[in-house]
Amino acid sequence: MNFLRATASRIAGRFKSRYPEFYEKLPALAELTRLNKPIGIYLLLWPTISALWIAAEGVPPFSLLFIFLVGTTVMRSAGCCVNDFADHKIDSQVNRTLQRPLARGLLKRKDALYCFIVLSLIGFILVLFTNQKTILLSLGAIVLIAVYPFMKRFTNLPQLVLGIAFSWGILMAFTAHSNAIPQAAYLLFVANCLWTVAYDTQYAMVDREFDIEIGVKSTAILFGDADKYMIASLQLMYVLAMWLAGRQFEMGTVFYLSLIVASMLLAYQQVLIKDRLPGPCFKAFLNNNWVGAVIFVGILLNYL
Repeated sequence: MNFLRATASRIAGRFKSRYPEFYEKLPALAELTRLNKPIGIYLLLWPTISALWIAAEGVPPFSLLFIFLVGTTVMRSAGCCVNDFADHKIDSQVNRTLQRPLARGLLKRKDALYCFIVLSLIGFILVLFTNQKTILLSLGAIVLIAVYPFMKRFTNLPQLVLGIAFSWGILMAFTAHSNAIPQAAYLLFVANCLWTVAYDTQYAMVDREFDIEIGVKSTAILFGDADKYMIASLQLMYVLAMWLAGRQFEMGTVFYLSLIVASMLLAYQQVLIKDRLPGPCFKAFLNNNWVGAVIFVGILLNYL
C-alpha cells in the first residue's frame, strides 16, 4: 500500500511539474464534469444497461458492458461541459449554479469546449469497438448532447430534447448487441423520453422563478399551474409504456413487481412536489435514481 501511494505521489509530482497550469485546473474540471454529482450518470445509466440486458436476454458480453458503463459516464460529463459552455452567463444569475467553475471564473469557456471535445472523442473511440449501426447512432447522440443546452433559448420543450438524448443509448444498446432495433425497443425509448421529461420538469421547478426572470424556457414554465398534473400524466404514461414493453419482451412476474415498486416511488414524488417548494422538488428529482435502479433490478432478476 505504501508503495502504491509513493508511486502515485511520484507520478502526480511529475505531472504537476510538466503541466502546472493543467494540474491546477483539475479540481475545477472535476466540478465541470459533475463527477462529484453523479445523479445524471445514474439517470442515463439505468435505462441504457437495462436495454443492454434485454437485448442480451441476460448478462451482456463484458466488452459491451464496459463500453456502455464508461461511455455513459463520459458522455454525461461531456454534456455537462457543453451545458456550462452555453450557460456561462445564466449560471451566474441563478443561486443553484453560482458556484459552477465558469460562473466563478475558475475556468474559461474554451476549457469547457476543449473538455467536451476530448470526452466526446473518448466516447466515440469506445463505440468504434461495436459495429457500423451503433457508430452511426453515436453521431446522433453527440449532436443531441451538443444542441440540448441551447434549446432553452428557443423552445419551452428543452426537456423533450433531453429525453431523446437520454434515451438514445437504449437504441445503441440494441444495435451494439444485435445489430438491429426490434420494434419493442422503441417502446422503451418512448417510455424513457416520458420519464425524462417528467423528472427534468421537477428539476426545472427548482429554478422556475429565476428562469422566468432571466428569460430561460422550460416545461415547468410551459405547464404553469398544471405542472403537477402534467408530471403525473407523464409518469403514468411511462409506467404504461414500460408495461407494454414488458409484454412485448415477454417479461416475467418479477419485472412487473419492479414496475409496481417504481410506481410507488413516482407517487411519493407527487407528495414531494405538491407545494412546489424548491427543496422537495429537487428531492423528487433525485428520487428518480431509485426508480431506474428498481426497474433495472427487476430486469436483472427476470433473466436469472
